Amino acid sequence: MILSEGMAAVVTGGASGLGKASATALAGAGLKVAIFDVNRDAGEEHARAIGGTFHHVDITEEESVVAGFDAAREAHGQERVTVHCAMASRRGKTLGWDKASGGYKRLSTEDYAFGAQGILVASYRVASLSALGMANAEPLNDDGERGCITLTASVAAQDGQIGQVIYGSCKAGVNGLVLPMARDLMDMGIRVNSVMPGIFATPLMLGMKERNPQMWDQLNASVPFPKRLGHPEEFASLILEIARNSYLNAHQFRLDGAIRMPPR
Repeated sequence: MILSEGMAAVVTGGASGLGKASATALAGAGLKVAIFDVNRDAGEEHARAIGGTFHHVDITEEESVVAGFDAAREAHGQERVTVHCAMASRRGKTLGWDKASGGYKRLSTEDYAFGAQGILVASYRVASLSALGMANAEPLNDDGERGCITLTASVAAQDGQIGQVIYGSCKAGVNGLVLPMARDLMDMGIRVNSVMPGIFATPLMLGMKERNPQMWDQLNASVPFPKRLGHPEEFASLILEIARNSYLNAHQFRLDGAIRMPPR
């Protein structure tokens, strides 16, 4: 798919981290980018910086996402590239020792459901609502392509660590969406892929560098090569290639410096 000047894109979680880098790269390729995020100040600032628009969107709320797409399409037209980076989740072991009671405590079903809503259900929500708009748009090329949707999974989808029962299984579910959804949408010319980033130098991780430099050094050393955390710009580079290359469809791409996560 040729990323032409003025083509519309939507990036969820575009106010920071991997989403911010993706929004920057897409804008640099000439696209009009709509940022969906709950962080209004950071989202508006970055939208101004890249010449895009910001829309306050909570990915866990159907009406909020629908309204976001409506507003983005009114501003830029039908998006042809959607990148979903936003998520909401919780952490905990299936069973953990509770000192107060002197026994094991179960991770609640409610906590698990929160993560499932914030990762897996939200991924389906964003992808399916974007696909609905793309399906009614004119084809972009002789292949009949109408758009590209990229979801963000994680290496935890394959290497879930202790305490990641919610995150790991729900990110695996994101990968599980890719092939059946791509097949559902093939007759409409809509591609669906996912990226599984390893450990990246997002603002959350960079905070550790100040708080615990020893842990930071250990994390860098744990990556086979290159021996460092990934740069968000490297994630964004893959996002651009997935959008550009029409033959990339129904794939789950690991982007991790060859790391394989240990149990803890």
